Amino acid sequence: MTFVPKAVLKKLYTHSSLRNEDGGVRFAVKNRLAPATLRTIRHIQINGQPVPEDHIKVARDNGPPVLLNQINPEQPLDFPLGTLLTFHLEMAQLSEGRHDIDVAFDTDPFGRLGISVSDDLRSSERDPATIPRNGENDYSDEIIKIRQDFLKEHTGASLDHITRYTINPDETKGNIEHFTGAVQVPMGIAGPLLVKGEHAQGEFYVPLATSEGTLVASYNRGMKVLHESGGVTCAVVGDNMQRAPVFIFKTASEARRFADWIVERTDEIRTASEETDPFVRLKYIDYYLANKFAYLRFNFTTGDAAGMNMVGKATFAACNWILQNCDVAEAQRFYLESNFATDKKASMINIMRTRGKRVTAEAVIKRDVLLNIMDADTESLYYHSKVANVGAMLSGANNNGCHSANAITAMFMATGQDVANVAESSTAIAYLELTQEKDLYMSITLPSLIVATCGGGTGLPTQRESLEIMDCYGVGKVGKFAEIVAGTVLAGEISLAAAISSLDWVSSHDQFGRNDPGAKG
Repeated sequence: MTFVPKAVLKKLYTHSSLRNEDGGVRFAVKNRLAPATLRTIRHIQINGQPVPEDHIKVARDNGPPVLLNQINPEQPLDFPLGTLLTFHLEMAQLSEGRHDIDVAFDTDPFGRLGISVSDDLRSSERDPATIPRNGENDYSDEIIKIRQDFLKEHTGASLDHITRYTINPDETKGNIEHFTGAVQVPMGIAGPLLVKGEHAQGEFYVPLATSEGTLVASYNRGMKVLHESGGVTCAVVGDNMQRAPVFIFKTASEARRFADWIVERTDEIRTASEETDPFVRLKYIDYYLANKFAYLRFNFTTGDAAGMNMVGKATFAACNWILQNCDVAEAQRFYLESNFATDKKASMINIMRTRGKRVTAEAVIKRDVLLNIMDADTESLYYHSKVANVGAMLSGANNNGCHSANAITAMFMATGQDVANVAESSTAIAYLELTQEKDLYMSITLPSLIVATCGGGTGLPTQRESLEIMDCYGVGKVGKFAEIVAGTVLAGEISLAAAISSLDWVSSHDQFGRNDPGAKG
């Protein structure tokens, strides 16, 4: 039997799931702990009144409901992590307002679990039109066509293009829900980018998915400058992925004792966390104390995956172990994420401590190359960088680069990365200096670049092809991809900085940009 702390057990009930339905009432419980099996349901009570066993049915996710007596130790119900159990009760419908719910059931490996909660009944009559779905196969042509027709009916949109796609909807399982079609974003190629890295070596053609005119052309000419100057040197210098739970105590002194205990038991916590995935490795745990709160920042490596889900699962297992074994202070509450990991947000802690990959790209730009290709001199770019640093400081920005988000977003779109991670990935630290020969040393550091070459959206057909263009799909390729991203960012920094210095910025957008009805391209 595995002990489940009260602070965790309360989270199993799905709030706002209490509804009236034809012939009775329903509510839902979700497995947020670990893979399990449901052996028996001992009782269900609503407002203190037991519901007879033969009046209860249970449905797993959106599958067909089964009678309660069909679940027993000889015929247990599989209850995987993340599974939703919906209980259908044949009884008089409830009035709107708050109601008490008590459920007791036996499981493996947790033993007997009891849930006592209050939930507010919501009237189904207030619900908007529900998006059609199929619990058995929500990716079939039939259900997709039903959803498309539903959307046309409720919005008046024609969907002439969204409904045309070449990917197999079955391949999007795990990447999208309510599959209805695909959005086509134009993709261009820039390059070759000459990289002299620790993982990426050689010439690479870089796919960029964007709707912004001038972007691909700008990166292409920046790559030309780098190539004719001898290439870009890249290195991955750090690797961390975080989850940051918070434990809440009665007093600040209890929080301090808890933090000291965490330091002493780190090896045991590491073992508990790493049992969840063969590619997860716990490097260290930071702690930060404020008021009566203990914020823990778990730092992992996750192989070639971005790893947010992996570290969430590993940290949850670690926190369960902590709650079961900590004997120096009792947490009043616990949350798996405290907002201190700063997931999908730029932050100073990510700049200082690294989130994802910490990558630096650097190059010496030849003065004559810059003049010939960009019509800009190195002295102008160098002086502009100093002036721009003051501007960044005055604005309170945590980024002194020109436009790192452009390259990162376009590459993320093309290669199936989590585009929301552009928020922290695009943080950039730029540095320039003039050499004695009046050439320009230029470098960019991305302290929180979150990329993957397997898992997530990288396996979708078009995204996989984009990664394969750079030989960056699959296991063992994430360092290579991170260096190519950093090199591409540097190419864009050179190009935009030169355009600003040479006064070509506006004219280039007029020539190639999307906002000019007479744009050439």
